[in-house]
Amino acid sequence: MAKAGKKLKKRQDPMIENRRARFDYFIHDTLECGVVLVGSEVKSVRDGKVSLAEGYVRATDEPPDLVLYSINIAEFPPAGAQQHRPVRPRRLLAHKREILRLAKETSKRGMTLVPLKMYFKNGFAKVLVGVAEGKARHDKRQSIAERESRRDIDRAMSKRV
Repeated sequence: MAKAGKKLKKRQDPMIENRRARFDYFIHDTLECGVVLVGSEVKSVRDGKVSLAEGYVRATDEPPDLVLYSINIAEFPPAGAQQHRPVRPRRLLAHKREILRLAKETSKRGMTLVPLKMYFKNGFAKVLVGVAEGKARHDKRQSIAERESRRDIDRAMSKRV
C-alpha cells in the first residue's frame, strides 16, 4: 500500500528512431505494426537497447506475412540463462490486406520496407514501417544542404529575438 502523499512515477518508455532511414530513403507511406518479442527482448527494448539502422522488412503474399530482419536487440543481463538471440528474424503483426498492399508496393523496382521507429503504445511494442525508395547521391547532398540552411535560418532567428 502506498503512503498518502507519495506519487508513483510513471515510467517513460523510449522511442527508438532510425534516423539514418530518412537520410538514405524517400519515405512514401508508413504503417504501424505490432512486433512479436520474447520476455528478455521486451526488457531490453524498454531500456532502449535497440539498433534499427541495419534493419529491413520483407513482405510475402503467400502466406501473407511481415518479417523484420537484422535489427539488434541487446541481451538483458539480469535474465541470466534465459537470454534471447540478439539478431534474429522477428514477426510483425498487421492486417492481411495491409500486408498484401505492402507486398504489392515493394514488388515495384527500387522500393523496400524499412523500420523507422520502435516504441510502446498501450503496453505493446510497435514498429513503424515505411515504404521507401532509395536516394541517389545528389539527393543526399540536397538533403544535407537543406538541413544546413534550415540550421542557419534557425540560428539567425534566435539571435534576432
